[in-house]
Amino acid sequence: MMADFKLELITNSEQVKEFLQLPVALYKNDSNWIQPLDNEIEAVFDPKKNKLMRKGEVARWLLRNAKNEVVGRVAAFINPENASLNEQPTGGMGFFECINDRDAAFMLFDNCRDWLKERGMEAMDGPINFGDRDRWWGCLVDGFVPANYGMPYNFPYYKELFEAYGFKNYFDQYTYAKSITLDRMHPGLLEKAVRLAKNPEYHFGHIKKSQLKKVAEDFRTIYNKAWARHGGVSEMSAAHATALMKQLKPIIDPKLIYFAFHNYEPIGFYVMIPEINEVIKHLHGKMNLWAKVKFFYLLKIRRTCKAALGQIFGIIPEFQGKGVEGGIIMAFANMALQKGFQYNFLEMNWVGDFNPVMMRLQEQIGAKIRKTHVTYRYLFDPTKEFTRAKAIGRAKRATKEE
Repeated sequence: MMADFKLELITNSEQVKEFLQLPVALYKNDSNWIQPLDNEIEAVFDPKKNKLMRKGEVARWLLRNAKNEVVGRVAAFINPENASLNEQPTGGMGFFECINDRDAAFMLFDNCRDWLKERGMEAMDGPINFGDRDRWWGCLVDGFVPANYGMPYNFPYYKELFEAYGFKNYFDQYTYAKSITLDRMHPGLLEKAVRLAKNPEYHFGHIKKSQLKKVAEDFRTIYNKAWARHGGVSEMSAAHATALMKQLKPIIDPKLIYFAFHNYEPIGFYVMIPEINEVIKHLHGKMNLWAKVKFFYLLKIRRTCKAALGQIFGIIPEFQGKGVEGGIIMAFANMALQKGFQYNFLEMNWVGDFNPVMMRLQEQIGAKIRKTHVTYRYLFDPTKEFTRAKAIGRAKRATKEE
C-alpha cells in the first residue's frame, strides 16, 4: 500500500550518497547497466557547474519503504527558458529509479507533479535531464544492450510505470548503429559526396587538437544556425562552446570530429567521441586519482574503446540536401578504412523522430535502429489536447523494419 512508503527531500550529503547508490543496488545483476560517474550526475545539481540553477529550480527526493530502505528516487526541475516554449508551461522530472511497484512509482510521479504545479507548471516531461538533451534523457523502451555514455539505461518495466500513470509519448529518440564501411551507403548520397569532394569551394576534414578555440567557434556558428530555436534547444554562447570543448578535451580523438567548409566558412559538423562507457564500466562511478590513472591507461594506452559514439550532426539550412552530409561521412570513412584505425563500430546517438531528415540520412548511410528511448509528457489537465513534438524537416519517415 502507498502508506508503506515515505518521501524524503534530499538536504544532506548522506542522502546524496543514497541517491547515487540506489541504482547500484537495483542493477547489480544486470550486466547491460553501466554505472555513470558520480561526479557527472552531481554536476547536474551543482549551482557552480549547472548554469540553469541560476534561474531555474530543482529538488530531489528519496522514497523509503517501511524498513527505511531506499526503494526509489526522483528529481523535478524547472528551466524557465524551455518552460515558456511550450503551449503550456512545462517542467521536467528525471533521474527516476524505482522498484517494480506502481504505488511507489506513482508516489514519486505525484510528488513531481505537485511540486511543479505549485510553481505554475501545467505539464511535465520525463524522464529528462536538468540540462542539455545529450545527457540522461528518455526512457529506454527497446534495445536493452550495454548503455551508451551519458544515456539512460533502465528496466523494461519503467515503460509500463510511466504509461500506466498517464504519461504519453512526446517523441522517440533513436540510437542508430552500423559497422564502419561505405558498402551500404546510398548511391545517391555517395554520388553527391563525390561531386562535392571534387569542388574546390568545399572542404571536409577532421579537427586538430591544437586548434580547439577555433573548433569551438566553428561549432557554435553551425549549431546556432542548424539547431538553435528548435523546440527545447537554446542558442549557444561563445563561453558555452568553449566550456564544452574544454570538457571534451580529455577524451577527444581528433579523427572522430569532422567539419565541412564552403569557401572556408563552416557549414556542417559531425562530432563523435570514443564510446568511453567501455572504460567507465571499470571505474564503478568514481573519478578519484587512481580512477583517472586507470581511465587514461585504458583509453590512451590500451585503446580499449573499439566503438565510436556520434554525439551530434549538424548542417546549416542553406546547405542541407546538397550532399554535405555525405561529404562528411565519406571523409570520415576514408580515414576509418585505413589500416590500423582503432574503431570498427559506430553508434549515432539521439536522433529524434521529429527530425525525419536525420532519420533518412541514417538510413542512407546504412545504419539501423539499435535502441529507442521515449521522452514522455504528462498534462496536468486531462481535458487538454495532447500533441506530439512537431517535425523540424520533411522526409520519408523511417521505421525499424525498413
